[in-house]
Amino acid sequence: MRRHGIRILLLLTVLLLATACTAPVATPTATGATDSASAPADLLAQVQARGKLLVSTDPAYPPQSELVTGVEPPADTKCTGDERPANQFTGFDIDVAAEIAKRLGVEVCFVTPDWTLITAGGWAGRWDLSIGSMTITPERMENLYFTQPYYTTPAAFFVHESNTTFTQPSDLSGRKIGACTGCTYEAYLDGTLSIPGETIDFVVSDAEIVGYDTDVPALEDLALGDGVRLDAVLTALPTGLGYIADGGPLKQLGEPVYFEYLAGAIDKSSAADTAAFREAVTAAIQAMHADGTLLALSEQYYGADLTSAAAKFDLSLLNQ
Repeated sequence: MRRHGIRILLLLTVLLLATACTAPVATPTATGATDSASAPADLLAQVQARGKLLVSTDPAYPPQSELVTGVEPPADTKCTGDERPANQFTGFDIDVAAEIAKRLGVEVCFVTPDWTLITAGGWAGRWDLSIGSMTITPERMENLYFTQPYYTTPAAFFVHESNTTFTQPSDLSGRKIGACTGCTYEAYLDGTLSIPGETIDFVVSDAEIVGYDTDVPALEDLALGDGVRLDAVLTALPTGLGYIADGGPLKQLGEPVYFEYLAGAIDKSSAADTAAFREAVTAAIQAMHADGTLLALSEQYYGADLTSAAAKFDLSLLNQ
């Protein structure tokens, strides 16, 4: 009886072990995967659900955008990690982005990736929208969708104030010229720039291009002296004039060489559906044109209306 009982117990143990080995095992679920799976597939719905719009911009591109140091974030901000709230920046682009977010019913939070990462697309959901004075070009349209432009700006050359050699932009052919890497200014200098609705006249040839992460360091190098590091810089007219107004020893050379339509940009490779989001952002910008909000901001930061042509831009030209 005892030995028989032991045999039965052994048999039951084997059966239990076999059952345990063949039973399905629960797979741990990563928190991020759960969050991703539960997130709405529509980008606009995602933005509204989280209550914040993630916008990429430039931390050192006045008067468009500039980081303000020593400012504490609001206590109730939804911005986390490397994201920064609007009160830690100043500039035209900053106010435009904040107003777009307000009209979408959410807070704006800014991130500051390298410009080349923004224009390349493939954002992987790290931000939703670029409001960084980005010019619409066919090359960028390969990776990005564009909204209605919110303003236009002239591009102009600047030289050191002591220079007497150059009297017009064409005199800069073959010279050392600073420009933002990956920007339209670099494309203009290498003769590849194309802007929908614009005819580009390339008056400078064979320039020795010196690339910078953003425009202000180029202007600072030019300010060291005539020909010390650079012979000229090509940048947005308001940026160059703003640098001069702040005491920079530079001067504008001739008339602007082209005009840019500047718009919001959205990643074409987004995993979320961007159609409703693009429509909502463009509708907000068009409303800001119509009600005078953009005009007022332009006059505040530039002392002039740089918005009228952008309001009339035919977005259907882009065939998006």
